[in-house]
Amino acid sequence: MTSALKDRIQADLTEAMRAKDATTVATLRLVLTAITKRETAGDTHVELDDGQVVEVISAEVKRRVEAAATYEQAGRPERAEAEKAEQAVLERYLPAALTDDELTALVAEEVAAATAAGHQGQAATGVVIRAVRARAGAGTDGRRIAEAVQAALAG
Repeated sequence: MTSALKDRIQADLTEAMRAKDATTVATLRLVLTAITKRETAGDTHVELDDGQVVEVISAEVKRRVEAAATYEQAGRPERAEAEKAEQAVLERYLPAALTDDELTALVAEEVAAATAAGHQGQAATGVVIRAVRARAGAGTDGRRIAEAVQAALAG
């Protein structure tokens, strides 16, 4: 079974090459390499499904965010902008993130469920974060989820 998302990235790479979009070409080549590396890691070759491809892309986005912050702190705004441009290219392939209101509502539901199951206060943090991540999907940043859960449990 092949990944439709991987096929879409490959098709978009071809289009970007035709359009001579250097940033998109470089970024998509890099993510395809990361996908291939993950497929060939270990003893056997595996085909990643769309969910696994999204995980690879999410990891690449996280690297871009961290690199951009590092470049900004080091006084290299041109490199930070390049990282942000690559991040924007990659985010096109991620599912939409939850809005703040949707995330707050989801966290409230999971806090109530954890409380009903006997988990109280800060001890419920891990339980609630896992449940929210499972329901929120890969498009929502883990840091946002953790912060929302901690705020809900503290208040």
